Amino acid sequence: MKRKTRDTEISARKIGRRALVLGAAQLGIVGALGYRMQTLQIDQADQFRLLADENRINIRLIPPARGQIFDLNGQPLATNEQNYRVVMVREDAGDVGEVLERLTKLVPLDPENLARAMEEMQRRSPFVPVTIADRLTWYDVARVNVNSPALPGITAEVGLSRVYPWGADLGHVVGYVGPVSDYDLSRIDDQDPLLQIPKFQIGKTGTENKLERRLRGSAGTKRIEVNAIGRVMRELDRQEGNSGADVQLTIDARLQSYVQARLDNESAGAVVLDLENGDLRAVASAPTFDPNMFVRGISVADWRDLNENKYRPLAAKAVQGTYPPGSTFKMVTALAALEDGKVTPEETIRCTGWVEVFGTRFHCWKRAGHGNMNLHESLKQSCDCYYYEISQRVGIDKISAMARKLGLGVKHDLPLSAVASGLAPDKEWKRTVHEQDWRVGDTVNASIGQGYVLSSPLQLAIMAGRLATGRSIKPRLVRAVDGYEKPSGAGESIGLNENYLRRIRNAMGDVSNHSRGTAYRSRINASAMKMAGKTGTSQVRRITAEERARGVTRNEDLPWERRDHALFVSFAPVENPRFAVAVVVEHGGGGSTAAAPIARDIMLQALYDGEPPLDAYPSGARGRIAEQQRKIRERVPPGSRGKDRA
Repeated sequence: MKRKTRDTEISARKIGRRALVLGAAQLGIVGALGYRMQTLQIDQADQFRLLADENRINIRLIPPARGQIFDLNGQPLATNEQNYRVVMVREDAGDVGEVLERLTKLVPLDPENLARAMEEMQRRSPFVPVTIADRLTWYDVARVNVNSPALPGITAEVGLSRVYPWGADLGHVVGYVGPVSDYDLSRIDDQDPLLQIPKFQIGKTGTENKLERRLRGSAGTKRIEVNAIGRVMRELDRQEGNSGADVQLTIDARLQSYVQARLDNESAGAVVLDLENGDLRAVASAPTFDPNMFVRGISVADWRDLNENKYRPLAAKAVQGTYPPGSTFKMVTALAALEDGKVTPEETIRCTGWVEVFGTRFHCWKRAGHGNMNLHESLKQSCDCYYYEISQRVGIDKISAMARKLGLGVKHDLPLSAVASGLAPDKEWKRTVHEQDWRVGDTVNASIGQGYVLSSPLQLAIMAGRLATGRSIKPRLVRAVDGYEKPSGAGESIGLNENYLRRIRNAMGDVSNHSRGTAYRSRINASAMKMAGKTGTSQVRRITAEERARGVTRNEDLPWERRDHALFVSFAPVENPRFAVAVVVEHGGGGSTAAAPIARDIMLQALYDGEPPLDAYPSGARGRIAEQQRKIRERVPPGSRGKDRA
């Protein structure tokens, strides 16, 4: 039966509307899909391409070459050398023990280093390379490469390693580098990604540590293709980083080497200061250590020997050690009293061998006393009673203020480990630290550099330099970084009465050059280079009244730890000072016998810029000096100390 025409028309209209709605929906869906495809493929193409590359490509850091350190004359103190090493990837090795056994037959493997490498492999992912042996010869590497089919997972590489050509001579100054540790990361605020590289080396002590950021440089990068589990497939490209800055120190390596040799067999510190610009020409501590031992990985036995040695070879005594300055402090007390008008240079004070203060006797080193002493004679003969008296007139606060003006009790800004501030005590300090009032007896003790007063050899050299020049000399250790010179430490006028300073200098000149001076036997014979100085002997034990009554025990009869410290400060030439030298010999006995001869020899070496002629020494000492110079030449071969060393 045929449908009516009207019904057909209605049905057609319904189908048409439905088709239109469906077509519109389909068109909307297609449009949305097209828009999304455009967004993904065009608008966000770079973002998704990067995400895809990150699944396939890794960016790794390339450690930069560490900056080198040079001395005043361009001698390398810390440099880099090619280092051949062998690394292992655990997952490629299969049986690690068997592969290492084969490797030991080809190259020398230190058992301690091998054990550390095994521990490292267990901590890290199996595809991370771990160093098995380094500092190998080219022949060792060649043997490994030839036998590579039998050494799965083993690869020979070449990199850079730190080396210190002058060894122990610059151990305390330059310091050393070592692998960054968790402890290092916990105490330094540095987000440099280089520090996350396994066994990346950073400065641990000395200049290496204090100038770490400048010496380190900045990392390069390389893009490498890795597979799904992160194993390296190939290197795509690389961008080299920036090498660390080169640093030039003010140290004269040849002079430093001599000073270390001269301090041999002593526990001592010595500093040579250039008075023209404040440059530190030598900063030596004895005994010392070879920093190369730490770079290569110090053994347990070597570490124990260094750490348990009672002479403390790891301590930088020249800047870190603090000692009672003894009679070298007398110039401070004298200037404080002179500037305050409490004494005149001509006034005499009688020394009877002791002074009593509130029932306590303070003795002079000369038991019978010196008789009448003025400023000049008291310094020349190192009379104690003179300073006992004038210190009570001026008081400790002004004495300590003068000490700080001359560089004592002040922490000097140097890129060295553990630079000590020493101590120039005053009344407020004792109230704060000891919760006690200052006593007159404390002032009397401090007047001759005993009691609470503490100074380092560095500070004593600065004091001598400021006395010699009248300028506030500041020590400088870094001469230039990447060719840019650092400011001079010459300093401005210290603001002290020049007449009083001249009196002090003249008296110090007679300490070394007058027959009654305490350092006369250690004088310089060359008239144009005469030396001014001051001896010091500081007690480390209390001498009881009973011991004084029966006779004070000689230093040589005491255990080493109970002997007096020996000190000497000096500058030369007297008429036109060029260098200041300070020497402290721990438990050395008397300053005139232990410290002054060393300081004289160091001063001559600095003034002559090398080995001085024998006629610069007193005639009676020339035979001994000739033998001493011969021994030093044997200890320090010309190739490692002369100008010909490249």
